[in-house]
Amino acid sequence: MKRRAFLKTTTLAVGVATLSGCYKEEKIKSVNINRGKKVKLKLATSWPSHFPIMGTGVDEFAKRCLELSGGTLEIKVYPKNILVPALQVFDATSAGQIDIFHSGVYYWKGKNSAFSIFGGMPLGLLSDEMVTWLKFGGGMELWRELYAKFNLYPLIGGSTGPQMGGWFKKEIESLEDLKGLKMRIPGLGGEVMKRLGVNPILIPAGEIYTALERGTIDATEWVGPALDILMGFDRVAKYYYKGWHEPGSILEITFNKARWDKLSSEHKAIIETSSDAMTARMVEEFRYKNAEALQELIRKGVEIKSFPDEVVREAKEKLNGVLADESKRNPDFKRVLESYNRFVALNSPWSDISTKHILEIRG
Repeated sequence: MKRRAFLKTTTLAVGVATLSGCYKEEKIKSVNINRGKKVKLKLATSWPSHFPIMGTGVDEFAKRCLELSGGTLEIKVYPKNILVPALQVFDATSAGQIDIFHSGVYYWKGKNSAFSIFGGMPLGLLSDEMVTWLKFGGGMELWRELYAKFNLYPLIGGSTGPQMGGWFKKEIESLEDLKGLKMRIPGLGGEVMKRLGVNPILIPAGEIYTALERGTIDATEWVGPALDILMGFDRVAKYYYKGWHEPGSILEITFNKARWDKLSSEHKAIIETSSDAMTARMVEEFRYKNAEALQELIRKGVEIKSFPDEVVREAKEKLNGVLADESKRNPDFKRVLESYNRFVALNSPWSDISTKHILEIRG
C-alpha cells in the first residue's frame, strides 16, 4: 500500500474509533439486552375470549409488550376456563401453574379480607383517586407485601370507573324490599348488602344472565351500561339502579412472584409501562362506551332508578360496621384501611374544591 493511501486509511480509522468512543455509552443504552433470549408467559383471565374493554384491554397489553420488547416478550392470553376456571386464576398463578392472571381484586376477599380495599371501597375513592393512593399513598407497597405471602406480584390492570348499582326484577322502594333478595355482588359491597338483608352470591360473568333469567338470583350488579347491555340484562330485569358500591374498581394484572423476579429489568419496565397504558385506556374507553350505551338503554325503555335515601343511609352505617369489625378481626385489613383513610383525609379537601366543585356548578 502506498504511503499516502495508508495514512488516509489510518486517519479515517482513528476518526471512526474516536467517534465510536464518544458514542459508546449511548450505544450501550440502546442495546436490547434480551435479544435472542425470548420469554414466553401464560396469562389467564376471568373473562370470556376477547371480552369487550376488559378482555380486549388485556389483548392490547400483551401486544404492546411484544412490540416494545422487539419480539422478545411474548404473553399468550387465555380466556376463562381454557387453562383454569375464571375464579381459580389466583390459586393457579400462586402455585406457578400459570405465569400471570387478569381479574378483579375483590374476588379474593376469602384469601384475605384486606384485598377488598385494593379493589375499591363502597362510597369511596374514584378510579383516578384509587390509582393515586396505590401509586403515591402507600397502597401498592401494602398490596405487594400481602400478595407476596401467596407468591404473587400485582400491578394495576385497569379500572372500570364508577359502576352501576345493579339490575333488579322488582323496584326497591324501601329497606324491606331488600330482605331475602339473592343478588350477585362481590367484595365489600356484598358484605354491606348482606347486612341489609340481601343474600350475596358470587358467580362468574358467563353464568350471570342465565341465573337472573331462571330466577336463581333476583338481582345482579356487573359493571356499567356498555358491558351490561351486551350481557342482555335489560331483557330479564326492568329496574337499573345507580351505583354506590364500586365508584372506582381496580383490576389487576398479577404475576407469579418467582416468575416476575426472574424477568430482566428491561422486560419488567416494558410490562409496567404497558400496564399503565392499559389502565389509562380502559378508564377512557369505559367512560365513552358507557355514555353511548346509556342512551341505548334509555331508548329501550329501561328505568334508571336511585336507591331510596333510607337505603343509602343504612348502607353507609353498615359499611362503617363492616370496616370496624374487619379491622378487629384482621390486622392486615386494619393496616390497609388506615393507609386508605390517610389518603382520603389528604385528598378530600382538594377533591372538594376541584372535582366536586366543578361538577356542582357546571350544570
